[in-house]
Amino acid sequence: MTVFRTAFALMLALGLSACGNYDLSTRNATPEEALKGADAVQALPSIKVVDLRINVPRSLRVSEANSYYPAGDIVWRGDAFGDRHAQIEAILSDSMAIAQHGHKGSTPAVVEITLKRFHSLTEKTRYSVGGVHSIRFDLTLRDPKTGVALAPTREIRADLREYGGDRAIEAERMGLTQKLRVTRHLANVFRSELEQPGSMADRRGITQLVAGLETGKPI
Repeated sequence: MTVFRTAFALMLALGLSACGNYDLSTRNATPEEALKGADAVQALPSIKVVDLRINVPRSLRVSEANSYYPAGDIVWRGDAFGDRHAQIEAILSDSMAIAQHGHKGSTPAVVEITLKRFHSLTEKTRYSVGGVHSIRFDLTLRDPKTGVALAPTREIRADLREYGGDRAIEAERMGLTQKLRVTRHLANVFRSELEQPGSMADRRGITQLVAGLETGKPI
């Protein structure tokens, strides 16, 4: 499995310091709280990943219900039935590997990713109306030596429009699987964060086409 994932990531890749003024209320705060309370945080230079820590909490509820919009934190059909938490962790890891390909950052950092939501499409939704991959995670950059956060933890929203009906079938025929599109989309999100930390934190809206993978009219 590891060999396959590594080869898969490499194949996809071929296509492709904080400071501020602190008041008395922050003196006893944790480093993360102090950063959040700072008046201003200087923009970080590009990031060089020295370690990646991915947390897909087991407390996130998985749904295998084949309804239009099942309740659950994790809904995923892009892999065979199995450990969905582990599958999502693998996708995040592969996406970061692609994002790092050819990237040379200047600020060494430990990247921590904590998943909050990975709500993809069920079979019923995908082969009828289509929908949105709703993905949320927290991203924290830490100093490799001290473990102190280099910037406040940021929530990243990485929503992606997914094909439906006949277009979904045609996409599958062309090799544009849900897994491929989501992996490359997340790689683009991670690459943006590595090149310009914080660039995706305030982003809203839904990505229509995956840059570097698709061209044409939006879905």
